[in-house]
Amino acid sequence: MALSDMFIQKSRLLFVVSAPSGTGKTSLCREAVRQVPHLGFSVSHTTRPSRQGEDHGSNYYFVSCRAFEHMIARQQMAEWTEIYGNRYGTARQTIEREFERGCDLLFDIDERGARQLLKLYPALVTILVLPPSLDVLRTRLVERGTDDREVVQRRLKRAEEEVKSMSWYRYVIVNDRFDDALEKLKAIIIAERCRRTQDAAEAGSDETDDRQG
Repeated sequence: MALSDMFIQKSRLLFVVSAPSGTGKTSLCREAVRQVPHLGFSVSHTTRPSRQGEDHGSNYYFVSCRAFEHMIARQQMAEWTEIYGNRYGTARQTIEREFERGCDLLFDIDERGARQLLKLYPALVTILVLPPSLDVLRTRLVERGTDDREVVQRRLKRAEEEVKSMSWYRYVIVNDRFDDALEKLKAIIIAERCRRTQDAAEAGSDETDDRQG
């Protein structure tokens, strides 16, 4: 085993990508997972009905309200929130399973979920994805065709509120051109991995100096 591999195994990285609905964060996350080695995607549990083309276990784990409440009661959720009457959350088992596979983990969740994860994983890396403008976001939401006009307006209002609440995020990516945004996301992941390796190396050096002293 390479020395760098031993350092990396000491701590896995969690990346949270958040954005207003319609910004393209899910597509960015899934393509990053496809292209970056040893990077898993955290599949959330949700109580909302599946949409056309969505698969259980791939897009979400679709569960009943009762099952979701049972997981909360048994403290099986690392984070969860409620949006538009539906619940979304990440099971602790999902995180542990990816760590056992030797993967860092990428999350497509909102700011409230990120704050909950931060309590459990202080080294959490937060990334905010923004549209070029609200006008562009409105166009994307309309062209997506999944929501009526009232819902689109509600999502736009919520988008403004979300951006303000996520001002504490470490990184910001503007998704104007998908390929450019993807390269920036991959660069952040690589940079954080390099920093982790360097931190682990310095920690190992300090331990050696202490023993020699």
